[in-house]
Amino acid sequence: MRTDTGRIVHLADYRPTDFVLERVDLTFELDPTETKVEARLIFHRREGVDANAPLVLDGDDLTMTSLLFDQIELDPARYTATPESLVIRDMPESTPFEITVVTMINPEANTQLMGLYRSNGIYCTQCEAEGFRRITYFPDRPDVLAVYTINIIADKAANPLLLSNGNFLGGAGFGPDKHFAAWFDPHPKPSYLFALVAGDLGIVEDTFTTMSGRDVALKIYVEHGKEPRAAYAMDALKRSMKWDEDVFGREYDLDIFMIVAVSDFNMGAMENKGLNVFNDKYVLADPETATDQDYANIEAIIAHEYFHNWTGNRITCRDWFQLCLKEGLTVYRDHEFSADMRSRSVKRIAEVRHLRSEQFPEDAGPLAHPVRPTKYREINNFYTTTVYEKGSEVTRMIATILGRDDFKKGMDLYFERHDGEAATVEDFVKCFEDASGRDLTQFSLWYHQAGTPQITVSSAYDAGAKTLTLSLEQMIPATPGQTTKEPMHIPLRFALISENGSEASASAISGGDVTGDVLHLTQRAQTFTFSGIGSRPVVSLNRGFSAPVTLHFAQSAEDLGHIARHDSDLFARWQAITDLALPALTDAAKTARDGGQVKTSAAFVDVLLAVAADEALEPAFRAQALTLPSEADIARELGGNNDPDAIHTGRQAVLTAIATAGADVFRTLHATHSASGPFSPDAAGAGKRALKNLALSFLTIAENAPSLAADAFAKADNMTDLSQALTILAHRFPDAAETKQALATFETRFAANALVLDKWFTIQATIPGAASLDRVKALMGSPHFIATNPNRVRSLVGTFAFANTTGFNRADGAAYHFFAEQILAIDPRNPQLAARLLTAMRSWRLLEPGRADRARAALSTIEASPTLSTDVRDIVDRILKG
Repeated sequence: MRTDTGRIVHLADYRPTDFVLERVDLTFELDPTETKVEARLIFHRREGVDANAPLVLDGDDLTMTSLLFDQIELDPARYTATPESLVIRDMPESTPFEITVVTMINPEANTQLMGLYRSNGIYCTQCEAEGFRRITYFPDRPDVLAVYTINIIADKAANPLLLSNGNFLGGAGFGPDKHFAAWFDPHPKPSYLFALVAGDLGIVEDTFTTMSGRDVALKIYVEHGKEPRAAYAMDALKRSMKWDEDVFGREYDLDIFMIVAVSDFNMGAMENKGLNVFNDKYVLADPETATDQDYANIEAIIAHEYFHNWTGNRITCRDWFQLCLKEGLTVYRDHEFSADMRSRSVKRIAEVRHLRSEQFPEDAGPLAHPVRPTKYREINNFYTTTVYEKGSEVTRMIATILGRDDFKKGMDLYFERHDGEAATVEDFVKCFEDASGRDLTQFSLWYHQAGTPQITVSSAYDAGAKTLTLSLEQMIPATPGQTTKEPMHIPLRFALISENGSEASASAISGGDVTGDVLHLTQRAQTFTFSGIGSRPVVSLNRGFSAPVTLHFAQSAEDLGHIARHDSDLFARWQAITDLALPALTDAAKTARDGGQVKTSAAFVDVLLAVAADEALEPAFRAQALTLPSEADIARELGGNNDPDAIHTGRQAVLTAIATAGADVFRTLHATHSASGPFSPDAAGAGKRALKNLALSFLTIAENAPSLAADAFAKADNMTDLSQALTILAHRFPDAAETKQALATFETRFAANALVLDKWFTIQATIPGAASLDRVKALMGSPHFIATNPNRVRSLVGTFAFANTTGFNRADGAAYHFFAEQILAIDPRNPQLAARLLTAMRSWRLLEPGRADRARAALSTIEASPTLSTDVRDIVDRILKG
């Protein structure tokens, strides 16, 4: 494990390598503790490079046993080898040369799960971002592209499967007990896309015929006995391949596409060329063990990794500063795919909920950074919601500004111009400029300026002149390293809603650029005037969340209610409900803090119940409307000096008011959607279950008894209903006999299913209240808790820290101390996991002073450790000092 403080890498320092890598031949002789790796690398000196420049290769904890230059042992005086680097001097000036390096590695001992590791009998690799250097010495950076030939030799009985990137060349026996397999990837790729998997796994097979008529073999590998649970993943893969052809014109380019599901994996999935490796939670599903959200996640992540074949693999990023170029763009593509597969409006609401709960706090805190950063200490810490989700929103805004046709032309030009290259954000934007003729210089500030833009809005209607004026002012808050910001180009979709609910049209609009239903805010302050408006309309702004901004628009409850009832844009209707809910929730939190009695606006409750009962609206949308802003959302709205207990108490009071007033509505909804027929994971079925289970939750609140939820638990015939009933029991009646029985039944029934047990841990980790810390500690002593499995650690410790606001933020600071102990224990074996968990404390400054002081003390305990990994050192320093 690297424990240095980390060298700061700057975008401005980028320069190409001195030597061009032409070809890579790798031979692996697999052994659990002594794997031999032979790397034959062919280079030539880049034109114009200093003749004295040495060849510098990256390493990480490597042991070299042999080094040949053009098949001759190299004089030790010509090279310097350390575990972290190999430097070879006196290289040829022009002719190609071959370096052969042999290293010995220990996959069994690799608990970092980076590079080549062995877990549960399966050899697996994870090389993004800098894991390949843990396998062999190499120019381990994304702009070094080469073709790879891979030979794998292993024990045949233990490893009947030997997989790698590209197309299968063949295999045979290798001595009495071993065999070998050879693979060749004809498409040049960077080292982070290399993959190897070996072991004994079951297989699900299918084929896909591409738009040019080629048959592609599809194979999904899972643990034996789990093959039926990979059927939905295979279906999602085939739909993804077809969608990418239809929408983006992208055809798959190899003879085979493989997915391997493993249980020990730091990430969700990895897009290695032709051989995707997945966390098995994003592959395995059936109605008994997977929720509707699990199915939706599998569909989205299968699509995301497949779409990387073009946006990430065929065109990769020049350096890690350009990470958003592959991740943000591909998130946009998988969002569009899911929107087409499901309900576009409901999907958009879910995306924005996630953006606000994860990325907005990141943008407002010490970990804020631009979509394209300009420096980093540890690149693993920049796989963030800013790069992914905000990066996706930036791509979406390009599509909004240019329109469908010009956006498609820009994407086509990008694929044509940069196929086989390592590109930059500037390359990407230039394609859209060239395709559309539009200058995107100001818009590109979205890549360079951190922070969530705040837009203040006011409106005035002049009945005599029949004009509406809309005044907007933008402000981007200061963020670490960026104290002043330039005005951004912000596209805002809008509508003017008449008294009868129809959309009013203006005879003319002045004050700035307007294209269709999009206002282009480009100055720090602008006023748009709409002429020919016969009566005062209600303004609906940022429809569809056309820009990732925060609006400060003091609209009346009546206007918001009008939008909630009449806007044709369902996202805008949901946003109006949210804008009605937040004042009620923040007022409730303040009242609870001050010891008063919470009162909830009847107007807000009436609007919410009207939407809930509206059978013209799809159930999934109504379920979203009934899901109030979370306690974390309320804390962000309050802005600081937050008491999590008061926020929880206030929110519960509002939920009780809604449940009491709407008991009849919820009773009808629960009855209507309880008999929904056989389980189907499609959007319609998922929406009905979501609405039914929310109705159950409100009915349980109204009756303040566990009987309804206990009955639902007993009758549930799918994991969605079962886990929701158990959550209601555990969160509202943690000490009830019915809850204890249900938890025990769930544990016994699914004791052999690791993914379902993760849900059992998560449900208990999020039970509100100070007692949850002792519960989490007790669960860590369970025989089911496996401290080396990232999924299990995230399900218990991670969920407790990220999602249990009252338990984690208990007033005495005991949970912060516990969390610091866990970070220090996890860090030596898995720095990536520890660093990502630690980001749960990024918003500690928003707490009331007592809790904030205790949080700071826990962070200081972590900071004081002399053996921190670079990953954790980077995060704790930024959280404390940013």
